[in-house]
Amino acid sequence: MELEPVASDFLESLTKVSRRVRTAFNQQVTAHGLTYPRARALFRLAKKQNMTQTELALELELEQATLVRLLDRMEENGLIERRSDPSDRRAKLIGLTEHGEEQAAFVRSLADKIREQIFEGIDLVELHGAVGLLEKIAANIADLEDVNVTG
Repeated sequence: MELEPVASDFLESLTKVSRRVRTAFNQQVTAHGLTYPRARALFRLAKKQNMTQTELALELELEQATLVRLLDRMEENGLIERRSDPSDRRAKLIGLTEHGEEQAAFVRSLADKIREQIFEGIDLVELHGAVGLLEKIAANIADLEDVNVTG
């Protein structure tokens, strides 16, 4: 069997599904007065409190300037607070406020409902296999990136 048409179809499907997942999540959070970037930041900060701005920028794949604007708005809305990092005075640690924790819990419940709908009727064995396949593809991409950087 030839790889090319199947690989192209797979990557096209992966791109479409990824876009549709983001769109579905975005529609749900915006219907409740949040923005997609803000919801993602809340979700990440709920998983790991007291991240530095640099760590959060990497997690969210945002440039520093974009993240700073996002955090400024989140701070104005009482969702986060910035504290000095005791180990590096130049760095700021970002933590959720009580209101931010409530909003993060809400985002988490929305995400759980969306996941239930997305994976309805899908066999767990198939899902585990798909995760393994995507991890292998990610490793191949990482190898490709390493060759491009060092080569």
